[in-house]
This record gives sequence, structure tokens and C-alpha cells, in this order.
Amino acid sequence: MTIDDVARRDFLKTAGTGMVVLGSLSVAASPAFAANNRPVPDMSNNADNFYRSATVTARKVSFNNQYQMQVVGDLFTPKDLNRNARNPAIVIGHPMGAVKEQSSNLYAQKLAEHGFVTLAIDQSFWGESAGQPRNAVAPDIYAEAFSAAVDYLGTQPFVDRERIGVLGICGSGSFVISAAKIDPRMKAIATVSMYDMGAANRNALHHSQTLEQRKQIISEAAQQRYVEFTGGAIKYTGGTVHKLDGNTHPIQREFYDFYRTARGEFTPAGSSRELTTHPTLASNVKFMNFYPFNDIETISPRPMLFITGDQAHSREFSEEAYRLSAQPKELLIVPGAGHVDLYDRVKLIPWAKLNAFFYKNLA
Repeated sequence: MTIDDVARRDFLKTAGTGMVVLGSLSVAASPAFAANNRPVPDMSNNADNFYRSATVTARKVSFNNQYQMQVVGDLFTPKDLNRNARNPAIVIGHPMGAVKEQSSNLYAQKLAEHGFVTLAIDQSFWGESAGQPRNAVAPDIYAEAFSAAVDYLGTQPFVDRERIGVLGICGSGSFVISAAKIDPRMKAIATVSMYDMGAANRNALHHSQTLEQRKQIISEAAQQRYVEFTGGAIKYTGGTVHKLDGNTHPIQREFYDFYRTARGEFTPAGSSRELTTHPTLASNVKFMNFYPFNDIETISPRPMLFITGDQAHSREFSEEAYRLSAQPKELLIVPGAGHVDLYDRVKLIPWAKLNAFFYKNLA
């Protein structure tokens, strides 16, 4: 469908949990509905977000970042891990607006099954990690959470601090790149279905947002600061819609199938279904000043792997990061996969490639 200028403004959503293409797209077919009138989740290709491994041990851990804010994560170790040895480890970050129980715990367990110590973290201001107001956007602190996770792992007696990698899914892909540029302790960097959260908010997908539209978003956020400074209610933006209708954008349908159905829906303690995935409006403009791909070439000679789907609406970001980065680097495009498909569809996710990448560069 073609979106006119007014609709463009209304359809602009925060990347990672509801960013939409502004342009010409065909409308997806209407989904099937269950008895409660909610869409039946698409569980094809073995969608398995809430996977539980029989060969991995899970433990809740917490630690402070450099700003003394608590970061909470799930630490996964193989049941047969040699704790008298120093083992390779990987930090895993969830999609923007999500929590560790959505996608990152799945990746963490699958990688732990192959011998890695893995740590899936809740980003600051989200899930069980500290930060107020909840759902705030702070790119620098987001990147810091990954460095803090390296602090934690690198001081564990069963982890080799010289063999720690990072993996960012969706928006976290841009956060791990931002972190890795100034933290050489991250020895191997991988992203899956990456969003450049800066470019996505400045320009929207395919550079479809005008400068005037950007300025309008910035102006609205600035006025909202007055509201909240004087005690008014926090306002939220972006995120995933809470119901579908005939006009729902195809990309919003894609996110809805994960975040608003049994396939991947998860509400952390202290939040509500109405707030999950939605960043605060006044803080979301912080992404306008976020340029994770600037100086990306300085990460070299540490290796980088970018994984995206050939049908992913976010594919442009992985391709741009690959173009700008220096060797060694690899871009893997998964046939038949969309953006959200690589969150949890275990038959589409290239586990062998991920395992080989981290094994080669960490083990």
C-alpha cells in the first residue's frame, strides 16, 4: 500500500519493536484468529522463543555498570562445563524494547549447548535491570551494559577474559558495535537482524523520513520534557501495536506475531502489557544523536559477523555495517528469512555459522 504524508508521520515507529517501512508495500493476508479473537501465532520453522535446554544450567546474576546501575542477566553454562578451566564466553543482547526472555535467552542456551559460557542481559531501563524511568532510551548506557557484562564475565574463575565475544540481536546489534569500538576486550562481534537505531530514527527505513518530519518528532519530545518536569504523565512512543485491523502495516503484523501472541509475548515484573516494547517519547530522540557505524572500521582486526534475512526489512543496516567495516568481516544473508524470523525460528537461524564463528575466534 502507499502511505501518504500524514500516514507516514503516524506510522513511524521505533525500530526493533515496530519500525515500519515508509513507502509502497503489499498488505499481508489477514491472520487466523483463536477463540478469544486473538491471532493464532505463526509457529512455523519451529518458532521456539521459550526454549529450555536439557543440557544447560541457568542462573540469575546481577552486577553494576560503571554508573553503579544494576544489570541483571541469565547466565548459562553447559552442565558438563569444566569449572577448573578458563572457558570462552559470549554476552547476548535482546532486541530493542524487548527483554532477555525474548530471543536472547534462546540464543544463549543454543550457544551454551556447544560449550560456551553465555550471559543474556536485560538492557538498562528494561526488564529486571535498573534505570528510571522505565523504558528510557540512553544509547551510551545501553553500550555500557555490554562492557559491564564483560567486567562480570572476565572476573569469573571459569571464564577466560581473553576469549569473550558479544552478540546483539536487532537494536542490540548497534549497541554491541558502539560498545566494541571502545572496548577491545570484546574479541568477536556478531549481530543478527541488526537495526542501526540511530539511522532508523533519523531517517526511517530506506531514508523515507523527511527532515521536516524528523524536526517535528524532536519538537514533540522537547515539549514533553516540560510536561514530565512539572509532574505530568510519562508519554510513550513506538513499539508494537496492541491489536490488528485491516489497515495494520505488514511490518507491524510481523512484530505483533512475536510480541503480542503466545509465540514471544513476555511482561516483566513491574511492567504491564500496555507498556512492553514502548520507549518513552521524551527520551527516544536520544537515538537521533546515535551513530554506531562511525569509526566501525577501528574494530578491526577483531572479526565481525553480520547475519540478516534476505526478506528482512532491516537488511539495509547489516549491509551498510558490512560495507563500512574493515576485515575480517562476513555478511551472511539467510534465504527465506524476515527480520523477526531470526528472533526465534530455530530452523532458519544459522546456528552452525554462529557456533563456527565464535569457536574459531574464541575457542
